[in-house]
Amino acid sequence: MSLDCLFQPFQFKSLKLPNRLVMAPMTRSFSPGGVPTAQVAQYYERRAKAAVGLIISEGTVVNRPSSSNDPNVPRFWGDDALPAWKKVIDSVHAAGGVMAPQLWHMGATRNRRLQWDVPGPIDCPSGLSSPGKNYGDAMTDAAIADTIAAFAQAAADAQTLGFDAIELHGAHGYLIDQFLWDGTNQRSDRFGGKTLVERSRFAVEILKAVRARVGPDYPVIIRLSQWKQQDYAARLATTPQEMEDWLRPMADAGADIFHCSQRRFWEPEFEGSDLNFAGWAKKLVGKPTITVGSVGLSGEFIAAFGGESSKPASLDELLRRLDRGDFDLVAVGRALISDPQWVLKVRDGLHDQLLDFAPSALGTLF
Repeated sequence: MSLDCLFQPFQFKSLKLPNRLVMAPMTRSFSPGGVPTAQVAQYYERRAKAAVGLIISEGTVVNRPSSSNDPNVPRFWGDDALPAWKKVIDSVHAAGGVMAPQLWHMGATRNRRLQWDVPGPIDCPSGLSSPGKNYGDAMTDAAIADTIAAFAQAAADAQTLGFDAIELHGAHGYLIDQFLWDGTNQRSDRFGGKTLVERSRFAVEILKAVRARVGPDYPVIIRLSQWKQQDYAARLATTPQEMEDWLRPMADAGADIFHCSQRRFWEPEFEGSDLNFAGWAKKLVGKPTITVGSVGLSGEFIAAFGGESSKPASLDELLRRLDRGDFDLVAVGRALISDPQWVLKVRDGLHDQLLDFAPSALGTLF
């Protein structure tokens, strides 16, 4: 199929992109003490030089004591980390790129470093890391308010530093998603409830606080998923109506673009339609959407953590859906870890030069 739809410009509010390709946020853990290094700046700069339309950073944590389970995951706060992020965005802009930081709080997730302790009480809705597994204590009203403020401050800092947009990480079983999921949110106050709409209040309040800080024209993306790292088969919305009831309050609260995470972008979200998550989100709410999930590779990314390699795969199905208008943007993950030149090679028809993905690539920052 023609690549024309993939290389059409995209504009929404102040976000102006030369094409529809997005570098997906991918945790790399190459920021000692939470401070991005010159190598981190060069990593993003290489992708900006090679025509990636929008770069979304790896998850970078907000200012809460237990927001991170890894000391080498970058922070988006502090007198050392913020100047380092300024160097990152300046490098990306100098290369002609556009970039958004992904703002993150991991919530109740297990410590990844044996020789390091999380420096504060665990933040989570109900003291659960997954259904039936206790980890930490339920957040107090004060802790929730402070966390909402921390997301808003990080968004304001991103705007001040010159980033072109921000993304909130509301997916994959981390803190925002832990409030959404009935398996980890058992609260009986206004941040809990039996319905997905009720459990969405935490995400909605973060979006409202962010919007109040950055103003009406600054692009705000939120990444969401049905699946969780704790349960790949988990589902929040089981019908289109449930999905609309979930997403519309977030759109009304300030979400401009929905980044709809699936393990495999081609899988239909509901019976009776071949629309994927991003396709349904756009149809139901009318906002731009980003699709993601094993784009351009033969294997899906969870298998990579088990040592599985992947080979380049056809983009025809992706192009068919994009050309049909199912979604607006396409996020590419592992292919851009292995090969900073992936977008240029696709654009120029150099498919025989596309690189395989090997799990060893996760251990380097190139």
